[in-house]
Amino acid sequence: MNIFSNLLSQPAKTTPPKQRRGIELKSPREIEIMRQSAKIVATVLKEISQLVKPGMTTADLDAYAEKRIREMNATPSFKGYHGFTGSICSSINNEVVHGIPSPKKVIRAGDVLKVDTGAYYQGFHGDSCITIAIGEVTPEAARLIRVAEEALYKGIEQVKAGAYLLDLAGAIEDHVKANGYSVVEEFTGHGVGRNLHEEPSVFNFRTRDMPNVKLRAGMTLAIEPILNAGSKHTRTLADRWTAVTVDNSLSAQFEHTVLVTETGYEILTDRTKI
Repeated sequence: MNIFSNLLSQPAKTTPPKQRRGIELKSPREIEIMRQSAKIVATVLKEISQLVKPGMTTADLDAYAEKRIREMNATPSFKGYHGFTGSICSSINNEVVHGIPSPKKVIRAGDVLKVDTGAYYQGFHGDSCITIAIGEVTPEAARLIRVAEEALYKGIEQVKAGAYLLDLAGAIEDHVKANGYSVVEEFTGHGVGRNLHEEPSVFNFRTRDMPNVKLRAGMTLAIEPILNAGSKHTRTLADRWTAVTVDNSLSAQFEHTVLVTETGYEILTDRTKI
């Protein structure tokens, strides 16, 4: 899930270092709990990807996600967060992030659907997002989705103790631009754990606006590149949540909760293991 209302994505110069929250390293016990919260998220997203079809509404998916999260003894991380009303963010086509589920929003064949959700289990959050092609999509849409997922893994592959955040940011940015797309810069990834959004901010592009944090074993990161087919810029609709592309171009996003280890990484929200 992206940072609601840019809570952690402001440039460092607006928040002096002495006021910034610290980066938490998770203990083995805490990591085991996060494996469970992340597994719940992965399970829900995998199930949604298998059941969604044209004619359903985003409210249908939201109700399903909440039901399943609660059945697995967790609570939806997003519901009520800064007033957000859904258990998922459901963003379609030119909607970039934070789409509010609605019974009036019908999913149609050819849509590019982003579903982002989180689960809070025994004191810790898991967080992940997928982009789903609904039925037959255009070749252009299919390519955007593919490159967005590739970009996520390009970033994840850089993760290990001793690496730096800008290592993964640069890998993401290079892959996106090499394929002719733009990286949305107004929203970033983030630390995740006891809180849904923690330090550090995890950029998807090279920047000097935040410290280039050195990764340490025990850090848990929500890595989430967002790609637009056109302009990188977004605007927020009157609902004060839904961000859309300024040029009506398509947008795609993928996200995993990732544990930093001494030798590499562990993808906690890995859907292939469900």
